[in-house]
Amino acid sequence: MSDRLLKFLFHDAPVRGEVVRLAEVWQQVIEHHDYPAPVLALLGEMTAAAALLAANIKFNGALSLQIEGDGPVRLLVVECQPDFRLRATAKLRADAPVPADATLRTLVNVQGQGRCAITLDPQDRQPGQQPYQGIVSLTGDSIAHALESYMRQSEQLDTRLWLAADARAASGVLLQKLPAEGGRAAQARDTDAWDRTTTLAGTLTPPELLDNDPEQLVRKLFWQERLEHGAAFAPRFECRCSRGRIGRMLLSLGRGEVEDILREQDRVEVTCDFCNQVQSFDAVDVGQLFATGDSRNEVPERRH
Repeated sequence: MSDRLLKFLFHDAPVRGEVVRLAEVWQQVIEHHDYPAPVLALLGEMTAAAALLAANIKFNGALSLQIEGDGPVRLLVVECQPDFRLRATAKLRADAPVPADATLRTLVNVQGQGRCAITLDPQDRQPGQQPYQGIVSLTGDSIAHALESYMRQSEQLDTRLWLAADARAASGVLLQKLPAEGGRAAQARDTDAWDRTTTLAGTLTPPELLDNDPEQLVRKLFWQERLEHGAAFAPRFECRCSRGRIGRMLLSLGRGEVEDILREQDRVEVTCDFCNQVQSFDAVDVGQLFATGDSRNEVPERRH
């Protein structure tokens, strides 16, 4: 089954929906990481949710979904580009083991200090313009509940999410009630559609979410409904790290700090949190980088 994201509308009803299933993308996200099962499941649900939210927003830019926690998991980040290039990572605290039965609360919200942030970074952002960011406290006992609360607070839209993830795939369903004033919602005659469709989606089990492709899932859930099918997308994994980006980061640290690292370790090695690729800079590389003061011409990886 290929990775797919589908969008659809319920005919004559103020409800829109989306379904996503990520298999190959998800395998590429986790192949270089050994996450404990509860962390893997949470990050997978976030990855599916980020794709659904990105498809739901009329916005030309990157969407980043981030959770900062006060438990064994310090940070989870998912980034979705406007063409559905995805990457994701989790950072754990070394001194805090993850129980096999860990929940959202015990993973990231032990003292109630966990936060959920969604950042929208426009592609055409002007110099000095800051990305839009909305932050809410973590609520509920799942990432789906936390994001539903976020959407109610920040967008004033009733939104329901059903998410599941394991080592094979990450999947999700999103239903959203359209605004009551103006547009399609004002003209809709099927006013019971929201209660009916969310009840149907509420029967989903995690195996059903994970084992069916989006087209099959939509047919199984809403076979009695009249649907207007919209765009279909093919998400893919892509990490935007590069030697040039690492070079710019080293330039921002300053020559003194970078040379201190060289004296201690003989080379500067930076590992990408998303794809686990290691970029190594020795003394010659660093000298070349700071001599030009410009990383646009990427420093080639060489052995001296």
